[in-house]
Amino acid sequence: MALDQSFVGRTYPPTDPYEVGREKIREFAEAIGDTNPAYTDADAAKALGHCDVIAPPTFVFAITFKAAGQVIEDPQLGLDYSRVVHGDQKFAYTRPVRSGDRLSVTSTIEAIKTMAGNDIIDIRGEVHDEAGEHVVTAFTKLVARAAQEA
Repeated sequence: MALDQSFVGRTYPPTDPYEVGREKIREFAEAIGDTNPAYTDADAAKALGHCDVIAPPTFVFAITFKAAGQVIEDPQLGLDYSRVVHGDQKFAYTRPVRSGDRLSVTSTIEAIKTMAGNDIIDIRGEVHDEAGEHVVTAFTKLVARAAQEA
C-alpha cells in the first residue's frame, strides 16, 4: 500500500542533544579508515583553524539516522521497515562537527513517491548546535521495496 502523500512536509520534534566527544570522533575515524590528523589530534585541528578535533563528514549519519527513526516508527505513516533499504545519503555543511558540540536534529519528510510498487521517502535532517546555529543538513532516501506476491 502506498504511503500517504499528506505526510509530505511533516516535521518531527527536535531530538535531545547529542554531545560529540573526541573519543567518538576518533573511534569513527578509525572505523572508516580515515587517518586525517584533524580527527584525532587537537593540535593538528587547531593548525587548520579549528578550535578542537573535527569529525569526518559522514559522522553525523549516526545521529541523523537515529532522528529519522521518528519518521520510520510513526505508526500513522505505516512504513514497513522490514522492507526498507537505504537508497541515498547526502550532507550539506555550514561548518564541521566539532568535539564538544551538542547537536539536535529536526526531521522533515521532504517527499514520498511510489515507483514500480516501491515506496520512496526523502527525509531532511536539520542539525543545529546548542546555540541554535545550523551545522549540517542530512538528506536521507529510504526505499521500501514492494511486497512480493504470494
